[in-house]
Amino acid sequence: MKTSKEIRKAFLDFFTGKEHQIVNSAPMVVKGDPTLMFTNAGMNQFKDQFLGNEPVKYPRVADTQKCLRVSGKHNDLEEVGLDTYHHTMFEMLGNWSFGDYFKKEAIDWAWEFLVTEMGIDKDSLYATVFEGSADDNQERDNEAAGYWEQYLPKDRILNGNKKDNFWEMGETGPCGPCSEVHVDIRSEEERAKVPGKDLVNMDHPQVIEIWNLVFIQFNRKANGSLENLPDKHVDTGMGFERLCMVLQGVQSNYDTDVFQNTIAELGKLCNKKYGEDEKTDIAMRVIADHLRAVAFAIADGQLPSNNKAGYVIRRILRRAVRYGYTFLGFKEAFIYKLVEALKGNMGDAFPEIVGQQQLIEKVIKEEEESFLRTLSTGIKLLDDIIVKAKKDNLSEIAGKDAFVLYDTFGFPLDLTELIARENNLGVDENSFVIEMQAQKDRSRNAAAQETDDWVELRKIEQTEFLGYDKLEAEIRIARYRKVTQKKKSFFQLVFDQTPFYGESGGQVGDTGYIEFEGVKTPVFDTQKENNLIVHLVEKLPENPSEYFTASVNTVRRATIANNHTATHLLHAALREVLGMHVEQKGSLVNADHLRFDFSHFQKLTDEEIKRVEQIVNEKIRLNSALEENRAMPIEDAKESGAMMLFGEKYGDAVRVIKFGESVELCGGTHVKATGQIGMLKIVSESAIAAGVRRIEAITAARAEKFINDQLDLLESIKEALKGSKDVLGSVVSLTKQNTELSKQIENFQRENLKIVKANLKSKILMENGVNIIADKIVIENAALVKDLAFQLKGEVENLFLVIGAEVNGKPNLTIMISDNIVAEKGLNAGQIVREAGREIKGGGGGQPFYATAGGKDVAGLQAAIEKALSFLQ
Repeated sequence: MKTSKEIRKAFLDFFTGKEHQIVNSAPMVVKGDPTLMFTNAGMNQFKDQFLGNEPVKYPRVADTQKCLRVSGKHNDLEEVGLDTYHHTMFEMLGNWSFGDYFKKEAIDWAWEFLVTEMGIDKDSLYATVFEGSADDNQERDNEAAGYWEQYLPKDRILNGNKKDNFWEMGETGPCGPCSEVHVDIRSEEERAKVPGKDLVNMDHPQVIEIWNLVFIQFNRKANGSLENLPDKHVDTGMGFERLCMVLQGVQSNYDTDVFQNTIAELGKLCNKKYGEDEKTDIAMRVIADHLRAVAFAIADGQLPSNNKAGYVIRRILRRAVRYGYTFLGFKEAFIYKLVEALKGNMGDAFPEIVGQQQLIEKVIKEEEESFLRTLSTGIKLLDDIIVKAKKDNLSEIAGKDAFVLYDTFGFPLDLTELIARENNLGVDENSFVIEMQAQKDRSRNAAAQETDDWVELRKIEQTEFLGYDKLEAEIRIARYRKVTQKKKSFFQLVFDQTPFYGESGGQVGDTGYIEFEGVKTPVFDTQKENNLIVHLVEKLPENPSEYFTASVNTVRRATIANNHTATHLLHAALREVLGMHVEQKGSLVNADHLRFDFSHFQKLTDEEIKRVEQIVNEKIRLNSALEENRAMPIEDAKESGAMMLFGEKYGDAVRVIKFGESVELCGGTHVKATGQIGMLKIVSESAIAAGVRRIEAITAARAEKFINDQLDLLESIKEALKGSKDVLGSVVSLTKQNTELSKQIENFQRENLKIVKANLKSKILMENGVNIIADKIVIENAALVKDLAFQLKGEVENLFLVIGAEVNGKPNLTIMISDNIVAEKGLNAGQIVREAGREIKGGGGGQPFYATAGGKDVAGLQAAIEKALSFLQ
């Protein structure tokens, strides 16, 4: 039996023998494509070649690609673990032809690999072909069917509809028919009962699609019609996990060695054996799957968060934690302990798991611990909600309840839906969405935009970037389109060549203008989108077909270059001071400052910060010249020791930037020599996630101004101290005196509080068994009012206390109610204070027994007291 490692290698070796270039997997987290959050298919990294935005590097390519399907139309999350063949993260083996071979070769090689090389029983295979579409005026794909007839009888070549057998990138663009290979791994006995052809595309767990061969031969136009492409392409994708299931003779992807090592380790941790109980089996499958998705996302630079891609990763991890908590008995973090097993299984093919193991474990552990702190409380609340729903004969949980679970306890909606479904209930998703919008849902994309079709003025393969050498150039507009965002419209322009740098790699885009016959059109931003350099202008030039002069804002570009080069020096200095585990995890480089995120597991000491700053400034003073190689072979770059960032996709030739001992792969703009930076000053250091720290710094004139401002402040302090030569000693002395005086004032306030308390107790009124204290006082601070209220609660039984305090000229309303009064009379101090607070033109809240409100109108304190007392009636 072949191992998964052997199967992966066999596929790549096979297509190497067919003259394919083997390329690395692209990162699972997509950058530079606003239409896609995660890589969800093998073709994603070749999208620009299909669209014509990037020239074809190799006519034949093969790889194994990390994919994630948990959002949009490709969403397998709900099936994961419940069946045996769906996954969040999976590997897609693929081979591509860009204008080289077509249907015959793709089909021949698919058969040769599966049957001849891998030994799959040919009688277990079926093929589907596109049946045609009257809407598109397309006949059945008889060409593909004819090639399949060399290998399969006609009754095992099945017709498939447009949904299953016609692939499209989007509403417009490259598309074409596809031919799927399905395999029937049922027993001979089961095959005899029901023919496999009757179960193809019927979601049968043992009659599954294994390989999809897509033949891209058309272009879908905006009007919906199809036109033939000048070059025909092949795009294939085969599920690696499914292939392993077939070749290893098991009935589930999870029974392959792709997952069994992790599941075995999980079984040791929870003292349960896989295969003995369906509920624990599902939990183990979910956790083994979700671990891969989360670990690879973190390795690619995406940390769990509350926004966009980060929120998706957090959802997946929390789903796994909940399965472990409920079905495997884990009350403490455990998933992070499985990373070692994952590394052993996949580290050879994906070295990012090895290089980032410590960070992955740290991030997962902290996320687990954070969720576990609220999980038990949230589940108890959800259990109560479920019991009540069933008691009231409801079919679903209220969206408002689901939102409380999300907002307070961190339960993603799909987790609440999952637990509800286990109890035969649904969730009112519409009302949940309303609640989310009312709370300004953090994951909602506030930047939704409408985009017109591109208007193409001239055909170009790719915009030539001139900005490393020139800040001004003669250009022509190749295409443009109008974009409407937040009710404002602007235009995106693509030039044939440009000196403008498009935002990428943490560096912001250039600004400037384009000019024709003295009329300037400002460029307010430059971005990269699907590998296009896109220039943003508020108004389209009147004559877009003319030659323009494009000019970059040189002052802004220079300050950005200062900050970008400084990040390289900072990165090297951090590794020297803290250790070689330091890796860049993100950056922002603009004209004002630089921000650098890096892996490190504790706060930097003041001495470490000073040492890092000192090293960077030493490198600046050396005035090291820029050494640049714009097209170094990637292997040579690795051998040179150039820093390569996990989560970035590098080509075969890369740009290497060297300043002294700092060597990095980078596409950004830099100074000609480090002396131009002037100096660097670190202004903050903080944590942003588990195992990730952030440094913010300034350079050049801004650093100089910062230091001068600090010196001015020091001079002001000296003047305030009347020219004292020992400034530090004087400040220490004043601080000591202030502390002593504060203690004396506090003691005085405490004595005064005793008098106020005795006065209030002398005014107690008894009504219906309730001791009422209601009065106005003047006091120095609100903290003393709270102290007073809690003292009175401890000394007076059956208390209903209302204090209207004037604190430094502002009104403060405090309500304290004994616990037994809250329970017996159903009173709620929080509700009462919200109503009464209106009388002082303010508001507040709190707990049922204690609440406060602030306001603007001191004159309304008496009315507020009376309003509060009215609730007793």
